Amino acid sequence: MRQVYDKHFGPDWPKHSGEDGFWEAIDDVDDGELWETHQTLKAQLVETARQRAAHFARERGEPEELVTQLRRSLSLDALTIGFARRFATYKRANLILQDIAMINALVNDPQTPIQFVFAGKAHPHDDPGKRILQQIAQLMRDAAFTGKVLFVEDYDINLGRHLVQGVDVWLNNPRRPLEASGTSGQKVVLNGGLNLSVLDGWWAEAHDGLNGFAIGMGETHTSTDIQDKRDAEALLKVLRDQVIPLYYDRDRDGLPRKWIARMKRAIRTLGWRFSADRMVMDYVLKAYIPAAGGTSSDVRRS
Repeated sequence: MRQVYDKHFGPDWPKHSGEDGFWEAIDDVDDGELWETHQTLKAQLVETARQRAAHFARERGEPEELVTQLRRSLSLDALTIGFARRFATYKRANLILQDIAMINALVNDPQTPIQFVFAGKAHPHDDPGKRILQQIAQLMRDAAFTGKVLFVEDYDINLGRHLVQGVDVWLNNPRRPLEASGTSGQKVVLNGGLNLSVLDGWWAEAHDGLNGFAIGMGETHTSTDIQDKRDAEALLKVLRDQVIPLYYDRDRDGLPRKWIARMKRAIRTLGWRFSADRMVMDYVLKAYIPAAGGTSSDVRRS
């Protein structure tokens, strides 16, 4: 995606990426160019996930049949949803599995299929988190989900890079209000992915209704069981009624124009507001320098 930005914004665009209004010109980028670039990144993710899943399956001594299936897992054409983070219980990696029959139907729909790539680790002493991870991993052995739900082991920075670059949708569904920030979702934005998240952390501030998707309306309940049930229902509803139809709505050129418009809106409205560059500048100019008794970081005024 950086090549697209270099071409249209100039090679020094990172220096200005945190400036208000800088990303307005993303609307002038050709839809086909943006979509083709995203598809290239998606293909790289699919290949990386296949190779790693097959590698670890062989290391575990899995049957060669399973290794071969993993090498052929995932489709370049299916809506790809990514979930990668620490498998703490409040992050609810298995929320999507609360209605397994519905997920089965969505994953195996012949016209509008979806697929999931999971990655992450549980703390060595977090047994409930480990059980959630195992539940996700076991789906790869279920005939209904083979090749369509993939858990990739040994999550590291390289796999994380491919995930934030290549997914169509970044799934974030922690139990509100426990989300600290949500930096992984911020990384997805400039790579052309769309966030699907509860209204917590950064997404409560960032979501405007057209730059991604929200799970629920920000409600909480004193009972975690009831909250989880409601959030699971809201997640399936937004997937079924909004995300999937928008992704598969194609024109005669095969382009999902409305989806691409949402990609551009996400970049335009979020690219400058939510970045490490802007965060550091805010800390320096609004906190560190004033706290040190200075008035500016501009050395020309010293």
